[in-house]
Amino acid sequence: MDAVAVLAEAFSRIPDEARRAVRGLTPEQLVEAPGGGANPIGWLVWHLARGQDAQVAAVAGTEQVYLQGDWAARFGRDPDAGDTGYGHEPDDVRAVRPESAEALLDYLDAVHAATQRYLGMLDADDLDRVVDEAWDPPVTLGARLVSIVDDDVQHAGQAAYARGLLGA
Repeated sequence: MDAVAVLAEAFSRIPDEARRAVRGLTPEQLVEAPGGGANPIGWLVWHLARGQDAQVAAVAGTEQVYLQGDWAARFGRDPDAGDTGYGHEPDDVRAVRPESAEALLDYLDAVHAATQRYLGMLDADDLDRVVDEAWDPPVTLGARLVSIVDDDVQHAGQAAYARGLLGA
């Protein structure tokens, strides 16, 4: 198995993890903080999808899925390419209001499809391309994609844990 195939496999696991965390939850449960001001399940899944969407679109040179159609409105948001959840204050987190679990999963599925299309155009040599020189050492495409997977898996796990705290 080559490195791109490994990345495609890693990305393919994220939607299933998110699906287990949100399936069957009501809009109220999606926005309920599981305690102590922790991030709600809906925000966690929205954020992991937004982060993947924005970062993959940036390295692929494509438009974010979020800016196509009515995705933002389905989360009570305006279509803003920079609105990914990074730097959200508690009021910003509470303002993300998914209309349903299906809205979250539909968006994540669309992001996943765009990610898989992009990965299908890569070969192993592409992973060595520097995509961010602001770091020392500079960040390669391979490192960026691993970082996205890592962030998404962590947030999917947080959403699953939060679901357990809600007793859902």
